[in-house]
Amino acid sequence: MLKQISQKKLQSIRRRFRRLYGDQAERLEERFVAMIGRYGVGLDVGSRQASQAPRWDQHDVWLITYGDMVQTAGERPLVTLNRFCTEYLQGAVKGVHILPFNPWSSDDGFSVIDYRAVGEEFGEWRDIEAFSGDFDLMFDLVLNHCSRRSAWFKDFLVGIAPGRHYFLEMQPDTDLSQVVRPRTSPLLTKTTTRFGEQYVWTTFSDDQVDLNWQNPDLLFEFLDILFLYISKGVRILRLDAVAFIWKNLGTNCIHQPETHEIVKLLRDVIEVVAPHVLLLTETNVPHVENISYFGKNDEAHMVYNFSLPPLLLHALLSGSTRYLTEWARQLAYPGKHCTYLNFTASHDGIGVRPLQGLLPDKDFNWLIEQVERRGGRVSKKKNPDGSESPYELNITYASALSIPHDEPLGLQRFFCSQAVVLAFKGIPAVYFHSLTATPNDVEGCKQSGIPRRLNRRKWQEDELRAIVRNRDSAQGALFYKYNQLLRRRANYPAFSPDGKQIIHTISPELFAIERISPLGNQVVFCLFNFAAEPIKIANPGNVLSKASKFYDIVSGKTLSPNRRGFRLQPYQALWLVPRA
Repeated sequence: MLKQISQKKLQSIRRRFRRLYGDQAERLEERFVAMIGRYGVGLDVGSRQASQAPRWDQHDVWLITYGDMVQTAGERPLVTLNRFCTEYLQGAVKGVHILPFNPWSSDDGFSVIDYRAVGEEFGEWRDIEAFSGDFDLMFDLVLNHCSRRSAWFKDFLVGIAPGRHYFLEMQPDTDLSQVVRPRTSPLLTKTTTRFGEQYVWTTFSDDQVDLNWQNPDLLFEFLDILFLYISKGVRILRLDAVAFIWKNLGTNCIHQPETHEIVKLLRDVIEVVAPHVLLLTETNVPHVENISYFGKNDEAHMVYNFSLPPLLLHALLSGSTRYLTEWARQLAYPGKHCTYLNFTASHDGIGVRPLQGLLPDKDFNWLIEQVERRGGRVSKKKNPDGSESPYELNITYASALSIPHDEPLGLQRFFCSQAVVLAFKGIPAVYFHSLTATPNDVEGCKQSGIPRRLNRRKWQEDELRAIVRNRDSAQGALFYKYNQLLRRRANYPAFSPDGKQIIHTISPELFAIERISPLGNQVVFCLFNFAAEPIKIANPGNVLSKASKFYDIVSGKTLSPNRRGFRLQPYQALWLVPRA
């Protein structure tokens, strides 16, 4: 087996082991080589050949959903979800990100009890595998922490190896003032063990106990889980909260060099055993920190474009594209082997740390006020000086863009936001509730006391089908229009992540994107009116083209601008293909 592995890749893996675990590197290399073939995962020649083809194209659109997002009595939710997606979304989205489907104890799945099992409330492994027959799949690897109810932590409590070494014990008087906190809860949690009271590191909550990545045995636990997920059909592995995994005392314990080395190691391992699989890092931090996970094209294949959702929200609420356009014009792309995952909404709130340095304080505070007026909540983080500041906005994106007393115009503004993301260079990810512009789940939030539940409603299948079938209803009409746009988009190579993007500055109310296909043989001009009033745009040759006719992908109509150009209705989106 050793002879079949690229010596270059093996040397790279060896270097990663040495940087992380010093003189244990040789033993760990032998251990890694010995595990190849586990779960049937090995040196797949077919996958290696497939990896030479483009990693992605304009067909790549991902749906973000919980495994139990759609439910019907007496049926495993994964089966129900698969049926709904196959019936309504096949051909509209290529892949489905099934949020953590493991047994869990809190945080709606992100406090994992058993990484190798499917929770009974979702279904079984065969349901996941059935999904992979119709869609590419994305799974989460929750690397930073696991549940207090996990077997690993139970072994820690009673002192049984290897779990007894999987967690971080810390004296309560340790100076941890520099540690970056994404929450306001205590960083250390007192725990009664066989050996007495101990304090364990808990970055996110007392139920989510941080794991000790300085122990190579933990790394190999996750390599085993990685191999299992590959055998079940995973296409993208989402590395949840990866920025926090390695702790060095006396530092801020975020983005540590060893953290980046772990990501690089996982990239190397995947390129050896399953080069068709991609890595996505989840780092809801300021933009410069976020894109550091591209490395030198040797870490993540994709990072979330975290600055886009709050910037786009501010632009549409204010009617000014100034900050969005300025940011988009300067946005750097890492090359054809890496790209951004673009989105507006996800299972989490709208992160506002990525606005750092992009939005003045007065505009930031105004945005917070607008969200609160629409029923949103503001979750906060603790700063090193003990103060608190906004971390994320908890609200559905549709509610955030709603217009009091004018539901149709609010939905048009929401649809405009979705058309922007689908046009923006990168791979689009669509949260399930964006398909129907679902409003805040006020009752769910009230009953649970969890602000994020505003954006995590679960549907009964009959209720959801009634909505999407009724095109006379506002939500049904939007679902049809959204679905139609996704299908049309797939026909245009200009939207390939490897294509070119030019951001034009035309007027404060207009956001303008020019997309060009990788071969340079197709251009789509995407225009968006961010104002509540109609606007006119001339057709200068240096912005659009001198074509006399344009096909609008959004409406499916051919447009012939007069000498004064185009007239865009409030929040209208145009995707224009020049016609002779």
